[in-house]
Amino acid sequence: MRSLGPVLVVLAAICALWYLAAIWMNAAWVNDQAAREGREVFLVDLVTETLMQERPVLPAPHQVAKGLYDGVFGQAVTSKRSLVYHGWVTLSATLLGFAIGSAAGILLAVGIVYNRAMDLSVMPWAIASQTIPILAIAPMIIVVLNSLGITGIVPKAIISAYLSFFPVVVGMVKGLRSPDAMQLDQMRTWNASGMQTLGKLRLPASMPYLFASLKVGVAASLVGTIVGELPTGAVAGLGSRLLSGSYYGQTIQIWAALFAAALLAASLVALIGGLERVTLKRMGLAR
Repeated sequence: MRSLGPVLVVLAAICALWYLAAIWMNAAWVNDQAAREGREVFLVDLVTETLMQERPVLPAPHQVAKGLYDGVFGQAVTSKRSLVYHGWVTLSATLLGFAIGSAAGILLAVGIVYNRAMDLSVMPWAIASQTIPILAIAPMIIVVLNSLGITGIVPKAIISAYLSFFPVVVGMVKGLRSPDAMQLDQMRTWNASGMQTLGKLRLPASMPYLFASLKVGVAASLVGTIVGELPTGAVAGLGSRLLSGSYYGQTIQIWAALFAAALLAASLVALIGGLERVTLKRMGLAR
């Protein structure tokens, strides 16, 4: 319970600042409406009206919470207005892209560690690939794949994999190289092959690094999926909720979709964290 105290204090401070910002940013509309109606705005009226607008510039926390609740529990899960439905569409592409990106990252890391040519060639290209803005490359990927007749979940998954593979590559390379010289010499004295060294020493030693990179990768994968939904004019997915909200000025809908994405990312990271604890405990590496 003691650990919850600081968290609750910080959360309360954030909510207080959020309410103040909502009042400040929404006050212009209230004052403009009062001027048109020729009435005077008192402080109580200003606070009340700024926090109850249907399309505020900045929604208040309770408005976002209500929008999130209505989107999750107030609709049938098959409804096109349900955040559960849109969340599942985004999650399915995220998981596929994360699987592709993680597998590619692990394979590339093994190649980089065991092949000097790949270390000198692939690694710089992997780093350079991350300098390209995803907002610029996502439409190109979608257009090219659409021209090949590839639509649906695959283009979004590829964009998702593009963002998720790099953290896995970096983390796995660091992890596979973490055994010290004495441990590697010990494997040589046992006449262990490269595959045996990989399976018995390098991979087990890389597990803490792998799970740390997977946590980063899964969050990046979700971002990639949402970005992939934006240029397609998608009708399903959290990205589509962001698009439709921006088209019609539904700021509460936008913020509810953003919080749904954040909760989805937190759940995925927590799931990987749980797998990490179980795996490291079975390996005797848990702290």
